[in-house]
Amino acid sequence: MSTFDSTKRLLPEILGDIVRCKIQLPDFQRGWVWDDDHIRSLLVSVVRSFPVGAVMLLETGGETRFQVRSVESVNLSSSAPAAELLILDGQQRLTILTQVLALSTSVKTRTEKGKPIQRHYYWNIPAVLEGGERLDEAIVATDKDRVLRTNFGRDVALDLSSTQKECQQLYFPCDQILNSDSWEESLQEFAPEHFGLYMKFRKEILMAFRNYQLPVIQLGRMTSKEAVCLVSEKVNTGGVPLNVFELVMATYAAEGFNLRDDWLGNKQHKVAGLPASSIDAAHTRATQN
Repeated sequence: MSTFDSTKRLLPEILGDIVRCKIQLPDFQRGWVWDDDHIRSLLVSVVRSFPVGAVMLLETGGETRFQVRSVESVNLSSSAPAAELLILDGQQRLTILTQVLALSTSVKTRTEKGKPIQRHYYWNIPAVLEGGERLDEAIVATDKDRVLRTNFGRDVALDLSSTQKECQQLYFPCDQILNSDSWEESLQEFAPEHFGLYMKFRKEILMAFRNYQLPVIQLGRMTSKEAVCLVSEKVNTGGVPLNVFELVMATYAAEGFNLRDDWLGNKQHKVAGLPASSIDAAHTRATQN
């Protein structure tokens, strides 16, 4: 008997389940690792309806009982429902798409050199409608305050700090892609002369996101613990592979233990963790192996 199903699901539907915490992460999964360039590349791929790879989900309720956590920046409230599915593969892509498209907060990412930054992403409407090579140029990322600065932060190149400024300059915020009703009302108020061009953008760009389908491999709750651990190891041999320490965490997590908390600490769970010097030394040895 097969322990998995393969299908396709609409991107907005999956992101909605992540925001509602119906889809969460096994707690052993690493945190955020993708940078700003990866985000831009993923958005362009979706607009072009290119495949971005399948995601793998595990039904909860079986013998493999991981501790769970929400996707980064998603608020896991005390009233949130129990997770129905866990992300085994595709965490980085789903985190990017959730933060950029489904949340109004700034996106936590990194520069090429690994420096933590926070960004808001926009489409330049006239540029993106030109298509082709202009798609990469049409994505604009501002700082957390929705202002783009140059000259080491001294000069303001683009100010999108209000909806009125977005509408008048024709920069569409990516966090409105899945539901643009409010932004469209503002456009009618502040820049009605641009509405015809916007409707073309809505048809060609917004609908590409709303109709995008992700391939999904879903493991049933009856999948054995050994199979889940093996799959977790295999799917993480691409992209950014798990190191030895993370693989050990995955294995013990399936037994109900949380080595991440034991090592790194967790204020919410009131676990102190190990001293930083011990963690650094152990992580170095694990990475080298």
